[in-house]
Amino acid sequence: MILYEYPLNERVRAFLRLEDLFDRMGFFVERDTSHDHHAALLALFEVLEVCSRGELKSDILQELERQKQVLSGYREVPGVNLEVLNEVIHEVERAFQALMDSPGKTGQHLRDNEWLSAIRSRAIIPGGTCEFDLPSYHAWLNRPVAQRRNDLLGWLTPLKPMADALHLVLKLLREGGRAADMVAAQGVYQQDAKGKTWQLLRLWVDETRNAVPEISANKYVLHIRFTQAGIVARPSVIDADVPFRIALCNF
Repeated sequence: MILYEYPLNERVRAFLRLEDLFDRMGFFVERDTSHDHHAALLALFEVLEVCSRGELKSDILQELERQKQVLSGYREVPGVNLEVLNEVIHEVERAFQALMDSPGKTGQHLRDNEWLSAIRSRAIIPGGTCEFDLPSYHAWLNRPVAQRRNDLLGWLTPLKPMADALHLVLKLLREGGRAADMVAAQGVYQQDAKGKTWQLLRLWVDETRNAVPEISANKYVLHIRFTQAGIVARPSVIDADVPFRIALCNF
């Protein structure tokens, strides 16, 4: 099954983008080649770019605080496992406090590093980080693997409270959805929103069906159209029934 996730507001859209970048950087940091560590650094620059837009830190803090209040309300519900509930609440509190305690503007330590800023300004140019453009960067890429990785982790560590808080917010959001099996008749599925406001749509489809969902949603209706997977400019619409699984998630 292939999982597709579709954000239903701009805040969750930014959260998903940032999560993808943190995951990508973590993947490449653990690998050993200079190409891997170059990719990790590019992902770090993209993290910095995303964090510079809007108030992501305050958005994440607001979601954690709101989630804590919602979870605390379950303490009065009969049959709730209080031990598990309290552990989740404490996890939210720890993430909230760690992010609150992170000093200054997110990623400011990267902006203040002139060497990284020089690489970042060249990285937006195709081929702009070649050795003749940035000999000091070329020298860094030829340092021992452990030293390069240690530098990367040092640049990433101040961002860890945000990464941890973000992953927790999205974990709680995903757990707030209940999956149901549906069928798109002749490749099309439509659902009335019925006044409900959702934040994230998750959709699973069997990879052997070669079907890609095109999703649109507003406060009135959710519309999904499946097209034939491929690398052509205009994929063809599937006119057969497509079974899939869907979860609409909210905090």
